[in-house]
Formats: sequence, C-alpha cells, structure tokens
Amino acid sequence: MRPLFVRPPTPSTQNGRDHGASAARAERRFRPEVQGLRAVAVLLVLVYHLDPDLVPGGYVGVDVFFVISGFLITSLLYREAGEHGRISIARFYVRRVRRLLPASTVVLLVTGAVALVFLPITRLSEAAWQLIASAAYVENLYLAQQAVDYLASDAPPSPVQHFWSLAVEEQFYLVWPLLFMLWAGAVQRWRTTPRVLVAGLSVLSVVSLAHSVVHTAQNPAAAYFLPTTRAWELAVGGLVAVVLAHRALSPAARAPLVWAGLAAIGVSALAYDDATAFPGWTALLPVLGSAAVIAAGHTRTPLNTAPAQFFGDISYSLYLWHWPLIVFALTWSGSASLGLLEMVAVAAAAVLLSWLTKVWVEDPVRERGLIPGIRTAGVVALSGIVAVSAVGFASLARVQQFSSVPFDPRVHVGPAALSQGSASNGAELYPPLVEAEEDNPQLYEDDCQGQRRDVEPRTDCVYGDPDGEWTVLVVGDSHAAQWVPALDRVGDERGWRVVSLTKSACAFTAVPVRWNDGSDYEECEQWNAAVMEELAGMEPDVVFSSASRNVTPQDPGDDAAGVLADGLVRQWEEAARHTDRLVAMRDTPVTDRDVFECLEEHNDDLSQCSVPREVAFEDVDPQVQAARAMEDDVHLLDMSDLFCGDDRCAPVIGNVVVYRDYHHMTASYSQMLSEELAERIEQVTG
Repeated sequence: MRPLFVRPPTPSTQNGRDHGASAARAERRFRPEVQGLRAVAVLLVLVYHLDPDLVPGGYVGVDVFFVISGFLITSLLYREAGEHGRISIARFYVRRVRRLLPASTVVLLVTGAVALVFLPITRLSEAAWQLIASAAYVENLYLAQQAVDYLASDAPPSPVQHFWSLAVEEQFYLVWPLLFMLWAGAVQRWRTTPRVLVAGLSVLSVVSLAHSVVHTAQNPAAAYFLPTTRAWELAVGGLVAVVLAHRALSPAARAPLVWAGLAAIGVSALAYDDATAFPGWTALLPVLGSAAVIAAGHTRTPLNTAPAQFFGDISYSLYLWHWPLIVFALTWSGSASLGLLEMVAVAAAAVLLSWLTKVWVEDPVRERGLIPGIRTAGVVALSGIVAVSAVGFASLARVQQFSSVPFDPRVHVGPAALSQGSASNGAELYPPLVEAEEDNPQLYEDDCQGQRRDVEPRTDCVYGDPDGEWTVLVVGDSHAAQWVPALDRVGDERGWRVVSLTKSACAFTAVPVRWNDGSDYEECEQWNAAVMEELAGMEPDVVFSSASRNVTPQDPGDDAAGVLADGLVRQWEEAARHTDRLVAMRDTPVTDRDVFECLEEHNDDLSQCSVPREVAFEDVDPQVQAARAMEDDVHLLDMSDLFCGDDRCAPVIGNVVVYRDYHHMTASYSQMLSEELAERIEQVTG
C-alpha cells in the first residue's frame, strides 16, 4: 500500500537548521487548483444569492474562501519566515492593501453613490452606516450586533452587507502575522521544529471550532459573523500550508482526494439551507473538503479548465460586485425575488464589471508598483475610508432632510379619522417615514424590554402613575410591549400603575418556544417562571397579555397554534389565581410588504399600501383560541376595528403611520389608541 504522504526532496538547512525553506521555494507560487477552487466558491455564492432554491447551502462558498485565504496567507508568511528568519509586518500589509483595497474601495464608492440616488429614503440611513462599517472592515461586527438586536431583525438587506466576510479576513490578518513573528523568533532562539507550529495551529483551530459550536448553538445569528467563530476555518487552510511545505501527497492519492473534497463542498451546498445551524460543526464538511482539494494539488479536474481559471481570476471582484447589483435589481423590480431573465442580466453585469475591475484596477495596482511602501499603503487605506465615509455621511444628510415633520393634532388625528371614513387626507405623515422605524416604545430605551439572554425581569419598569391604586401588569412579547405607550398614557390620565414585564419573542405561555432564528429559547421558560413569581407577589388588578401569532413552539406538531394556545391556557390558569381580571389582546394585523418603501412609492395614493383583511389576519391567533377556552376567566379584547375597515387594513390612519415594521405598531399610533383601550378594558373587566 502506498503511503498517503511522501517526503519531497530533502530541504536545505540554514544556519544548521531546517526551516523548510527549499521546500517553500520549490512550491509553485501559482496554483491553478486554488484558482479553480476560488471559482467554485464565488459561483456558489453568486447562484445562492440569485436564487437560494438552486443551491440552498451556497453560502458555504464563503467558507471555501476562508480556507483558501488561510492557506495562501500562511504559505506566504511561512515561506518568508523560512527564507529570512523573520516577518516584515510592513511588507505584509503593503501586499494586503495592494491586493484588496483598490477594488473594494471602487465598489464601495460606486455602491454608495448609487444607493444615495436610488435606494428608498427609508433604507438609506442603514445602508450609509453599513457602508462606513464596510470601509473600516468592521461590517461583520456591525451585523453581529444587528443580529442580536431584536428591533433590527426585520431590516431589509443593505447593498454592502456581504463585506462582512472581508472584514473577518482582515481581522484575522491583524493577528496571524504576529503568530508567525513569534514562530520565527522561536526558531532563531530555540531551534523549534515545524511540528511545534503545527501543534500550535491545531490547538488554535480546535479552540475556535469549539467556540463556534457552542456559540452557534446559543446564538446562531450573531455567531455567523464573528471572527472568533470563523478563525478556525482560516487556520485549517494555514495548517495545510505548513504541512505541505514539508510533505507531499503521493500521486495515487491526489485524484481521489480532490474529488472527495469537491463532493464534500457540493453535498454541503445542496444539503444545507438557511435552517441549518451554521457555522458550528456543520462547517466542517465544506472546510475539510476545501482543505482536501488544496492538499491534493495539481490534478486533471475541471478546476484546471479555462472557464474555471477565468472565474477564479475575477472571483474577488465578482464577489464584490454581485450583491449590490442583486439588491439594486430587487429594489428596482419591487419584488422579493428575481425572475430568470433578471437573474441572467444581473449575473452578466456582475461578470462584466468584475472583469473590468480586474483589468483596470486590480492588475495595474498589483503589477505596476503603484503602492510601493507602507506610507503609500497607509495613505491609500485612509483615503479610501475617508472617501467612502463621505458618501455615507452624504446619505445621512439626505435622510436628515426628511425628518422634520412636527406633530399637529389638527392634522395627525390617527384613529379618529376612521369615524370620518378616511384613512388619510394626503397631509404630511407623522412620524416621518425616515423616523417611523425607530418609533419604539420608551421601554426599549429604558432597558425594560427583556432581550434574549435575560431570565430575570426588572421590577422597576413602571409607567403611568407610579403611585396609582390600580395596578396593570403587562406580560408577553413585543406585541404586548407595543401597547405600553397606550397604557402609559391611560395610567397618567386615570391613575393606573402600569408594570411591564415583557420580553422579546417570549409569549406568556407554559410551552417551550423558539427564538426568531429557530433555535431553542430556554431563557423564555426561565423568564416566564420568574414573571409568575412576581405576579403572585404583586397580585395586580389587571394582567394584560398579548403575543405575536408568529411565536413557534419547540415541538409544534401538526397544530402549532393549538399547542401554543394550550400553553397559554395553562399559564393563564396559574395567573388567574393571583388576579381578578385577566385581559388577552388579540394580535394586531400584519402587512405583506415593506410598508415604508410602499408609502414612499405611493405617496400620492396611500391606499395602494393597504392589505386585505384576510391577509392581515391570515394566521390563526392562539390567544383567541385560549381566551375562548377560558371565557369565564379571560376577557378577550379585539382592537382590529381601529386598524382595519370591513375589507382592508391601512398602514396610515389619520395621517399617522401605523407600523414601524411589517407587524409592530409605532409608539405614536399606540398612544393615540389609549382612550379607546382604557374604555374597553374597563368595559370588559367591570
């Protein structure tokens, strides 16, 4: 049996020590199989973004890129350490700036300029901040924060959010050269062998992988973007680089290994989808597959064909260009997905722009020495950040021009307009569209809305009249919290003490539920148990409960709404032992579109943005089911007549914007429902 690895020619020694220098020198600087693997990576990402149904796990192309980057950067650093006995940080970053910044800066400037004149004003602020974050290579950290921000979970994608992966790589490049500086020093002083380096890289990889597995299980949305959960993928590429500098695969093992690697990448691209917990341990398949392809080296495969080499050559620019083109095409079409002709057109435009960028930007900068030293590189990097940020701040200035509409009670009458048979009379809307998305209940700013990791509610989140004799306890998720502005005003006027113990995505139910990314939400169970203890001690006059119809039980079975309703009944039965009045609010209607974009587009006829009543209440409301099952103990409130007519539900009523996203009320509209809400609570509770 042939051994899997055979040694290459014996390396020379330097100062009596084997640094693997000759092996590194003998290594081919250009590796066509790596270029072909780049083509695989970028085409997976491109097709996935064009139509996820074609390759539902095409996002693994990013992981392939990470392995390639780790391999190439480590090869460079290890070769330099072997040949010179040291690492030049300055030379390393000059190469990085020369290779990456010119093309990325061009794409960011063009994307920012197009966004400034093309994106709806309601999306421009978020796009501007992400543009600035991308220029500073912290987009992944920005998106990780957005992922844990419940209020930002429904935000539409920006045209630059794909820069998160480039930010991960740049953050990796801040640390990785330092490791090889230490290695080079250790070689000079203690004659350390490469096995020590391999062991060290292996430990780093295992630690990062373990962190990725744990964090992905706990918070997959944020884990997707963090450098600490992705570092092991680049480190695996680095391990391959170090090992290949001293060992070579036997010819008989190469072809089977490269095909096995490509199969692993292909299986993950087809078998994974958006519901797959990722990165975590599932990322092992595409990562190890990529490592296998690189380790196999040059073989007769499609990776070495002219088309693969072409797409490998333009892969960096193609990655940069494809996503903004898709976002702008979707914005232009006004649809959630692209048709076949639109996809072909976007793909062709992306390939053309990528080729032009490579020929006119990447190649001249790299080949003509336009960035000769560290000072020039620093100037180029800083100039790029400043130029892109200037475009971003220009967008923010434009947004500011649209946020100066004052509230006028004679014009912004809200639900009072329903009695007049008109939802809006064409006056300026309040809150202005650029501010409506941030029109949240005060309790968010007060840190009184429980977030995912919270398990103990604050007991000082009191609104209305703190000294009121009548206590109203608000429980449930954000769809309960959206009524706190109305109850706050009622409390001021009628002497009610309003206590909010709400938590995002956490219905007041006895059954385990899932977080909005599909992961188990144990913190909700702990929170509800703590709320029940507070309720028992407080014995409020009224318990006010509401929740989104989108809450999903961990074990939904064939009837998720029924399972959730059963949990609500059990929870309410316990709560009823400690209060005489338990009020359940029917969930508010939802929209089927981006409200703000529609209102901006149809500002001359806002009725175009209303939705049929049957669509707004399409999903079964478990609260209605539970309240009917407990009709002797629970009072069901239905305020849908203040959102909808007989046939349709309007996003603007009495010149007041009703929604801050597709399913939450603005705090402004909630406040305007206060009088009607108070009367109905008093009516049903006596």
